[in-house]
Parts: sequence; structure tokens; C-alpha cells
Amino acid sequence: MTMLILGLVLFLGIHLLPVLAPVRNKLFDALGERKYKGLFSLVSAIGLALIVVGYARAPSEPQLFAPSAAALRIAPGAMIISFILLAAANMKTHIRRVLRHPMLLGVGIWAAVHLAANGETKATVLFGAFLAYALVDLASAIGRHAVKSFVPAARQDVIAVVAGTALALLVMAFHRALFGVAAVSWSM
Repeated sequence: MTMLILGLVLFLGIHLLPVLAPVRNKLFDALGERKYKGLFSLVSAIGLALIVVGYARAPSEPQLFAPSAAALRIAPGAMIISFILLAAANMKTHIRRVLRHPMLLGVGIWAAVHLAANGETKATVLFGAFLAYALVDLASAIGRHAVKSFVPAARQDVIAVVAGTALALLVMAFHRALFGVAAVSWSM
């Protein structure tokens, strides 16, 4: 469990730097854009690797709570929405223009549904941490008015919806092979 927690601290910690604008700005000024982005990427990659390995090695027990039947029922639809939001986040979509922070909303939906649908200790730590991150970063982004202006294009929305849906269905299809749990009856 220690490796999982360390990975979460590194990965989510580096992603929360914009919340601490003075710290982020000092680092950015001291390192320069290229080195800052390189360090950000390196810490993110190390954190992600520790999360993956730490989660695989962490014990599932004890079961902290019973999985929510409602969360299990809505999970496939919620994941499609989540993946569409993630796809729309880096595109010039109407979705992004209206929601402002679709990536954080997508991560929040993904984490909340997985948190409620599990109940295992390691799942609670993982999804609870990502949900907390999404909520803190969303509140900060709204407070900082962290929105770039752009002109949306309907074509970008179509791409986001198609790509997000396709990727969500692909992950659901291989969820059992990847994560050991069948997310849908047709999971391989």
C-alpha cells in the first residue's frame, strides 16, 4: 500500500502545482519552461508507474464497504460520458466551452463511480484520492478563472464524442484482462 500512496502523492501532487500558483511560478521561473515541463513529466511518469505497481501489489482486504448496486448499474454509461469529457478537454469543442473544465469533471465522474462500485481498501485509496484531486483542482481552476478562450468547432465535438465512446467501449471490453474485473457482461 505504501508504494500506491507514494505514487498518488507524486502524481497528484505534481498535478496540483497550479493550485499553489506562487510555488508553481517560482519553479517555472527558476527552471524555465522546458525544464519545468520535463520535471513535471518525469515526476508524473514515476508517480503513475508507482500507482500501477503499488495497486497491483496492494492487498484488497479489508473490504471497507459493500459496492453500490446503483454505481455498478450506471458505470458503463458514466464511463462513456467520462471518456468523452476527457477527449473534449484538449480539443476546441463546444463541450469544453460550456463545461470549462471537462477533464476534471471526467476524472471526477470516473473516480466517483469506481469508488462507489468497489469498497476494497486499495480501490478506496486510489479512487478516493483521484476524486479529492478532481474536486480540489476544479475548485481552484474555477477560482483562478483558468479558462483559455477559443473558437469551438462542431467537428471537434464529433471527434471527441466518437473517440471518447470508442475508447470507453474498448476499455470496457478488455476491463477483465486489464484489471481483473468484468465491467460489462461482454468484457473479455
